Amino acid sequence: MAVPVVAAVVLLVVSWQVAVDGPLLGVDRWVRAAVRTSHRDHPSALLDDLGHLLSNLGDGVPAVPVLLAAGGLAAWWWRRAGAVRWWLPLPVAALTSLLIPLLVVPAKAGFARPGPLGGPLLPGQWGWYPSGHTATATILYGVAALLLARAAGRRTARGLTAGAVVLTLGVGAGLVWSDFHWLLDVLASWCLAVLVLWALDRRLPRPGA
Repeated sequence: MAVPVVAAVVLLVVSWQVAVDGPLLGVDRWVRAAVRTSHRDHPSALLDDLGHLLSNLGDGVPAVPVLLAAGGLAAWWWRRAGAVRWWLPLPVAALTSLLIPLLVVPAKAGFARPGPLGGPLLPGQWGWYPSGHTATATILYGVAALLLARAAGRRTARGLTAGAVVLTLGVGAGLVWSDFHWLLDVLASWCLAVLVLWALDRRLPRPGA
């Protein structure tokens, strides 16, 4: 229970600070200043391209196709493992792909936080908090790994989990490096994703159960 509790507390504290423009937002400004200094003192087209590439991995394409493909493969693995409800990964994958707008868009509209570049929000424009790309990457790739890991061997399951963690950390780093998001935008989405994945992990049956 420690992990979801910590994630929930961090999410609430960060959201409160964003809502009241609290002193914790100084962390965002400090990190952005450090990133800009690094850009100036050590310019690297390779790192800039890598940051954009990692950021794009948090887009609906390719994240949704990866999740749906993982759901289909997991259903096949579950059926081979003798699961009665072997088809369950398919609706889980489909519903998860629809979950991000329901979780993130209302928060973006409610907090209406300007992005790191400082431009004012246009009428009808969503804010930057929390990060939709981070939530998309962490939840969708995380659920894909969770569905597959249920019917995989221990070593494969660990590899899938590690791969999803590294990928989502990379997406968050790419967003901050590329000035697409504040650090706390990314952190909040990681915490939100942890709560979603924890709840799904507790409810999702194992094929052999």
